Amino acid sequence: MIRFDRFTLENGLRVIVHQDTATPTVVMNILYDVGARDEVPEQTGFAHLFEHLMFGGSVNIPEYDEPLQLAGGENNAYTSNDLTNYYIQIPKENIETAFWLESDRMLSLAFSEKSLEVQRKVVCEEFKEHYLEKPYGDAWFKLRELAYKNHPYRWMTIGKELSHIENARLQDVKDFFFKHYRPNKAVMVIAGNITTEEVKALTEKWFGDIPAGEPVGRQLPAEQLQTEARKETITAAVPLDAFYKCWHMGNRLSAEYYVADLLTDILGGGESSRLFEKLVKELQLFVNIQCYHMGSIDPGIICIEGKLVKGVDMKRAEAAVEEVLRLLKETPVPESELQKVKNKTESIMAFEDMSLLNRANSLAFYELLGDAGMMNTELDRYGAVTTNDIRETAKKIFREENSSTLYYHSQD
Repeated sequence: MIRFDRFTLENGLRVIVHQDTATPTVVMNILYDVGARDEVPEQTGFAHLFEHLMFGGSVNIPEYDEPLQLAGGENNAYTSNDLTNYYIQIPKENIETAFWLESDRMLSLAFSEKSLEVQRKVVCEEFKEHYLEKPYGDAWFKLRELAYKNHPYRWMTIGKELSHIENARLQDVKDFFFKHYRPNKAVMVIAGNITTEEVKALTEKWFGDIPAGEPVGRQLPAEQLQTEARKETITAAVPLDAFYKCWHMGNRLSAEYYVADLLTDILGGGESSRLFEKLVKELQLFVNIQCYHMGSIDPGIICIEGKLVKGVDMKRAEAAVEEVLRLLKETPVPESELQKVKNKTESIMAFEDMSLLNRANSLAFYELLGDAGMMNTELDRYGAVTTNDIRETAKKIFREENSSTLYYHSQD
């Protein structure tokens, strides 16, 4: 049981305090309710660009990293299609440094053409290195556009096109910041050897005067039900043929999510999974194969992805994947196999909860979903999944008309 207190400032900043007296450090985790799904199709990659810009100095603090390092702190951040998360780990006696730094950049970044130009170059290089020049780097650009026709999940967090970042103007950047990086769009978690009273005093002192932003109602275009299979073939200079197949699944708060999460483990969660045992070890059609989902808040996708053994026909490989799925849909999963993946899920969650940083991150995420207390009930949701749930959900998801397939061929 993870215990916590919560309070909300007048400006809308939600604060969660998780006290752990067994550690000399404190974690500050600030999650902003903004991700790539909040961008417009003509200006993508902004949420990820801000992950970089937020470290380029704020209105009263020209350097972010230097004072944090002097205080013995460490920090990092990540962006997804759903959210942006910043976190600091720092000795308890220097926690006010974290409040000072984070409140100043929530107040306002030090917007300048120079800072934008520096970070724009960094992001453009990242785009080229990881997506344009890397083997298979464009696969998910193709897959997202294949699977999504309406919802903004159809573009990557890095952005839809390199030109969107290259052409980003300072005014566009300012507008995006003051719309999304506001107290009423944030969840702050303070975890460690600190009391709720201490956190309340520091939060009021450093964040209380930051003005709330305009209420931002999220009205994203819903993805329509897919009614026919979509397929695309590309050829590129890659070492091996690769196979990608995706299916739509329920959103993060649906009962289907928990079943689908266990399903991906049964199918492709490691070397003892069904796909690996059958297609890599026994039939030797794939060099490797995995099954995973995107973990997205809005309705997401499950993907099976594998690199083929050289010389193996793509259609034969796909037919073998479909045969594994057919057995899953027609024959109940043994109780022992389901229990095995439930045990694995429980041990992963228990291991993650050992880290103060992970606990803070999870509390922020569940609060974004609606209630930080969900952190204490997630395991029960997995535990309630039955073998019949697995079979019925497999039948619902793994329909050919619900699929998008990318055949990625090597030029050789």
